[in-house]
Amino acid sequence: MIYPINELFETIQGEGVFTGVPAIFIRMQGCPVGCPWCDTQHTWDKNETDRIDLEQVILKTDATAHYADVSAEDLLARIKALKYTAKHVVITGGEPCMYDLRPLAAVLEAEGYRLQIETSGTFLVLTSPQTWVTVSPKLDMPGGYPVLAEAMLRADEIKYPVAMEKHIEALDQLLLDCPVQPGTVICLQPISQRPRATELAMKVCRQRNWRLSVQLHKYLSIA
Repeated sequence: MIYPINELFETIQGEGVFTGVPAIFIRMQGCPVGCPWCDTQHTWDKNETDRIDLEQVILKTDATAHYADVSAEDLLARIKALKYTAKHVVITGGEPCMYDLRPLAAVLEAEGYRLQIETSGTFLVLTSPQTWVTVSPKLDMPGGYPVLAEAMLRADEIKYPVAMEKHIEALDQLLLDCPVQPGTVICLQPISQRPRATELAMKVCRQRNWRLSVQLHKYLSIA
């Protein structure tokens, strides 16, 4: 299995349950969902003319559509060569679940890494049973892809962006239509750190004993 890698870097996880955990981020190229507020729109299109080698990807300093086609084994070898110390690996995008992630999970987990996938829930989640799956459900987006009941059922964590009451209502309806497993963590994430959105998210989290995800990396101005 070959994976299109847009970014590979080590940082601190800034969102959801693992906020504050040192992490290796693997960002994949390609996403048809089309969220208007997406801050990684450069990962949407996968064009052959943007393909480069992995060394160039690692050296990138700008958000571009350039990506490298890499096998799981070569990716592991490069992570080791970079001497990253984090043992938590976040696979994000783009939309990583466009790809079968089981070969990548097998290779990384065999070396002691813990995997987390961040997905929109619009594709089947093909990964190992041990992978922590964060579904950030994207409803009624321009791409027209529905959130899948199978993806919601596989979720260990729901991380939902909110700005207005209608977003809470939409999440409530989604949870009715596509139930999650008992014990699934639900995090509300204010869109763009807007004060009103943050106030709303905090209020609902208190009412329902959900969790707040504040995008710590943006407050700290790190990747």
